[in-house]
Amino acid sequence: MEFRKIIEEKSATAWEIYIPNLSIDCVVFGFHDTTLKVLVTKIKDQNLWALPGGYVLKTENLRDGASRILYDRTGAKDIYLQQFRVFGDLNRSEDFFEGYPDTLWNKQRFISVGFYALVDFSQVNLVVDEISDACEWKSIDELSDFMMDHKSIFDKALLTLRKQLNHKPIGYSLLPEKFTMPELQKLYEIILGKKLNRGNFYRKMLRYDILEKLDEIRKGGAHKAPDLYKFDVKKYQVALKNGLNEGW
Repeated sequence: MEFRKIIEEKSATAWEIYIPNLSIDCVVFGFHDTTLKVLVTKIKDQNLWALPGGYVLKTENLRDGASRILYDRTGAKDIYLQQFRVFGDLNRSEDFFEGYPDTLWNKQRFISVGFYALVDFSQVNLVVDEISDACEWKSIDELSDFMMDHKSIFDKALLTLRKQLNHKPIGYSLLPEKFTMPELQKLYEIILGKKLNRGNFYRKMLRYDILEKLDEIRKGGAHKAPDLYKFDVKKYQVALKNGLNEGW
């Protein structure tokens, strides 16, 4: 069924079950193959990409709505979610539905609450819904042709992630349980958008006392196998409360 027909058929039900003029857009970050990726969907019948999003049921809390939307897309529970901004410019959604009836649910003016989400890439099972042709992970350097203001929402989410790197469990939420120090450094470099000195980075991380060195190494590759680490969760949570008080 084509995109327009699906949207028009769902409109009447939407008026009944969702809170009017309120939507949610989620920027879902994952880290894989030393690349920071974001989850995007391709809109059916159009060459446009979108962030996972939806509407808030009249019977649920805002955060529960975001969790439901992401569960429907990823099958993952207990995702780390952080509300970061509200988006409410005029015609942010109306223009996209130009040519549709003015009574269409989706054509109304929507104020969207932005959440960013941090997930373990390996724990996600992507779901393509009926208004999408694809649901994919894309490198943050390969994003283009977004619908509506979704590129702006992504940009603001990445900027927020950068600012909160020392105060939110970003490394813990994005990395697998066991990781190497080069992988941790690469994650920080991608989020910050700059290279970090290897020696300084290692010293800072060890000084934070939030890592536990394992009696294991990462096997494979031509070079010396690197040591594996994991986060000491209790120390990590305490450190985040106080802030990792060094800039990058």
